[in-house]
Amino acid sequence: MSDAGTTQIEGGEGSASDESHVGGDSERSERSKPTKGGADLKVTQTRSGIGAKPKQRGTLRALGLGRIGKSNTLPDRPEIRGMVAKVPHLVKVEEVG
Repeated sequence: MSDAGTTQIEGGEGSASDESHVGGDSERSERSKPTKGGADLKVTQTRSGIGAKPKQRGTLRALGLGRIGKSNTLPDRPEIRGMVAKVPHLVKVEEVG
């Protein structure tokens, strides 16, 4: 019977760690917000994706690009900055305030 009591205590510890995990999610959502008050990035495709690797072509499509000269205005978030960092040789980036 003492094993059952120990199991309940372990379950209590697990639920406490779940609560701290929930707090981590709120921190993650705060990082997803724009870094500057409403700042945007204007991303323009400057080179063709024909010779690029398939993952790089997919990144161009995810950025809303597909043709040379096409532009897209996106929120300034870490996710977008990361995608732009994967294809810097194919795009030009401008900050739009």
